[in-house]
Amino acid sequence: MKKRRLYMAETKTTITEEVKNEIPRAVTQNSILTIEVDASIESTQEKEEAKWHQLLNAQRTRKILTGPLSGIEKLESGWTVAVTYFNGYRILIPMSEMMINLKGDGRENADTLNRQVRIANNMLGADIDFIIKDLDEASRSVVASRKDAMLRKRQIFYFTENEEEQPMVYPGRIVEARVIAVAPKAVRLEVFGVECSVRARDMAWEWMPDATEKFQVGDLVLVCVNKIEMPDAESMTVAVDAKGATENTNKDNLKKCHRQGKYSGIVVDVYKGTYFIRLDLGVNAIAHECNMASLPGKRDKIGFVVTRINETSEVAEGIITRLIKKYS
Repeated sequence: MKKRRLYMAETKTTITEEVKNEIPRAVTQNSILTIEVDASIESTQEKEEAKWHQLLNAQRTRKILTGPLSGIEKLESGWTVAVTYFNGYRILIPMSEMMINLKGDGRENADTLNRQVRIANNMLGADIDFIIKDLDEASRSVVASRKDAMLRKRQIFYFTENEEEQPMVYPGRIVEARVIAVAPKAVRLEVFGVECSVRARDMAWEWMPDATEKFQVGDLVLVCVNKIEMPDAESMTVAVDAKGATENTNKDNLKKCHRQGKYSGIVVDVYKGTYFIRLDLGVNAIAHECNMASLPGKRDKIGFVVTRINETSEVAEGIITRLIKKYS
């Protein structure tokens, strides 16, 4: 009996030592016990150091980073900055480094900073590219430039080192663009480092009373590049439209209309007595006459009688006969 107990004790000791040798040191020490015994869990400090190190590497390599435009602030120093976040770190971009295209904003006589801030406010929520310019280890503050990132993207996508090669973006090519701001009659896009404003009627074949009903900040849309002017990388302009990137359905929809047919629709715009209408069956229409006591307004639901099918302009022409529902 004593021999048996001695044998069992010796066997238990041997097994314990073998198991102990197989278990990683991380498990045998006072560390977090993970499901996978050979895994380890990083502390919060270790995670933060890894994220900070990633920013340091991005600064050293001038890597283009992307983050959402989260705010516009005026600092105590007097700086007006755009605020974005990357890996949980707050990134400040001076407004002078946002490279906002002010062409055609209609406020040419206003202060430049106010014009930039006004457009930047409409861009809140949009993804923007930036390159880190400076980091402070003690305060963990980061300053970046959207301008540097946009100029670098222009060099990559619009220029080539070999004149015989075609750049990645050229007239006639269909490309993806970011929607960075939307107004009722225009959509602001960022096309590989170049900002441009596109009229709402050039963003879709169907007429819209308000572009914000179809497009939102952060959307990705396909556009056709129509024209590129680039005397140099900093003063580039690009003209695009979304109609060229999608199939024209106007001709097929126009076949649904018939002369003297009566249809319902919405007034999308009124200009010098001419009514621009989007019929519910998917046809653009124009009315020069209105047989009503009170004239309809934009967004009103109306009844419409077709008097002519204009296949050249791809619109139905006719008369507004009644008000179905007033827009409120």
